Amino acid sequence: MRSTAAAPPLLLLLLILACIQSFNAAGEHTTGENENPFTPKGYLLRYWRKQISNNLPKPDFLLNKASPLTAAQSAAFSKLAADQSSLTTQLPNFCTQANLLCFPDLTPSLEKHDSNANFNSYTNKNFTNYGTDRLGGTDAFKSYSPNDNVVVDTFRRYSRDATGHNDKFSTYATESNVVDQSFNTYGTTATGGEGKFDNYNGQVNVPNLRFTSYSDNSNGRKQSFTTYTDQANAGDQRFTSYGKNGNGASNEFTSYGRDSNVMGSGFTNYGENGNGANESFTSYGTNTNVPENTFKNYGAGGNAAVESFKNYRDQSNVGDDNFVTYGKKSNGVEVGFENYGQSFNEGTDKFSGYGKDATGANLDFKIYGVNNTFKDYAKQGVKFSSYINESKTLGASLAKKENKWVEPGKFFREEMLKSGNVMPMPDIRDKMPKRSFLPRVIVSKLPFSTSKLGDMKKIFHAGDDSSLSKMLVDSLEECERAPSPGETKRCVASIEDMIDFSTSVLGRNVVVRTTENTKGSSGKIMIGEVKGINGGKVTKSVSCHQSLYPYLLYYCHSVPKVRVYEADILDPDSKIKINRGVAICHLDTESWSAGHGAFIALGSSPGKIEVCHWIFENDMTWAIAD
Repeated sequence: MRSTAAAPPLLLLLLILACIQSFNAAGEHTTGENENPFTPKGYLLRYWRKQISNNLPKPDFLLNKASPLTAAQSAAFSKLAADQSSLTTQLPNFCTQANLLCFPDLTPSLEKHDSNANFNSYTNKNFTNYGTDRLGGTDAFKSYSPNDNVVVDTFRRYSRDATGHNDKFSTYATESNVVDQSFNTYGTTATGGEGKFDNYNGQVNVPNLRFTSYSDNSNGRKQSFTTYTDQANAGDQRFTSYGKNGNGASNEFTSYGRDSNVMGSGFTNYGENGNGANESFTSYGTNTNVPENTFKNYGAGGNAAVESFKNYRDQSNVGDDNFVTYGKKSNGVEVGFENYGQSFNEGTDKFSGYGKDATGANLDFKIYGVNNTFKDYAKQGVKFSSYINESKTLGASLAKKENKWVEPGKFFREEMLKSGNVMPMPDIRDKMPKRSFLPRVIVSKLPFSTSKLGDMKKIFHAGDDSSLSKMLVDSLEECERAPSPGETKRCVASIEDMIDFSTSVLGRNVVVRTTENTKGSSGKIMIGEVKGINGGKVTKSVSCHQSLYPYLLYYCHSVPKVRVYEADILDPDSKIKINRGVAICHLDTESWSAGHGAFIALGSSPGKIEVCHWIFENDMTWAIAD
């Protein structure tokens, strides 16, 4: 006899199937036509239809960022998110299934290398003990973690107590994205030999680099960085102890942080108590944008040492530099700056305790820039060959030089958007790691505030000194800061939240646009047909820009007085259409910083000109539908 208990589940299944068939037959959506209505993406499509009043095609570029979770996965992780301690135990699975950016949980490696090694290509590996007590020979890494995404590794003990041993890294983590690397001790108490980095973290995005102890207590050892984090973007690097208590050491940086953007660098205890050291920076922070450099305790207590900076933050744009105790209590040292701080736009440079209590010191500045402050420096033994105290003089001389950090075409005037005009286009490619939004039902249960930072770090396994921890803090600071004058802002972690914010500003009849593809990037383009949104009139818009966070997070804001354009982008030689660009022109720049890259590139100042820029890949702008 058939059990009647089976009937309700069967009826429920038939009802669900009927709903799905009815949903698809009704043509509920044009994008993702076969999407299960009970998945996060299916819910999003229904929400879109409910909240947006027009029937314009739904944009693939945005809907493809929706959560890939199935209905069952979404329900399971939503339950775990309600109990955050449970979610953190399932983090690897959560990250994989939801397509998030999470860092691996590294455990110390027990590998030891007691003979010469030559690694051609090596990726994402940490070493606990490498080359300790080595006598002679050479270890070389030809290519270490290059062109990778989310590079996390560490050298805990490298070449410690070695004698006459050479180490070489040809390319170290170059062109990688989100780099978190550390050297705990490098060459500590080593005698003789040479350590060499040819290209260290060049062209990386969002690095977090740490040398805890570099060449401390070494004897007669030479170490050099040929290029160190050149063309890097938005990160931090620091040396906690560099060459401390060294004897006859020779340390050299040929190019340090050149052409980098919004980078922070810190040296603590550089060459402290060194004897007979010879240390130099040939090019430090040249042509950088908004650098923050701090030297704490530079060459203090040194004996018969030679320290030199040949080019320090030349042609840089604003930023902050701070030297605290430079050459303090040193004996017979020779310190020279050949070119210090000739910036495009004045930053803040501070020297506290320069050559204080030094004996027999020779401290020299040949060219010293503007807007700088010396506090408490030695009254004897310090000489200035040229001190520039007039910003007009410096600005005029620098205006003749090429400013490379503002990429050609990154900012332009409205008059450039004319059919037939040829202009440079910046690199508009999205360089952030690929991630997806979380369903609103999950993200609403996750903490997101400074007061909950500890909980956030626990959920995502973020160590206090890690790139991931900094990522969380930076996103919180940007999202929680007060809006600029006239700005309305909100950080959104789901497409539903983005729809809500955009429609709250613009109304329900809206459309979202982005530049069609990345063709034309970093080259010359020709402008084809141009269309002004809202007839080219001053309009409202909501622009949304990615933030670096484990799941997709967008900073969306509306600013007053803009015009939005769509323009065909042509190959300038063949005149064939290669792209369809979206550009936004800000007509009110009164509240912008005087050091903004737009004014450096276009040669003006806040409130004097309008500034236009393209909408980059995976960024977007919402406007009222025509």
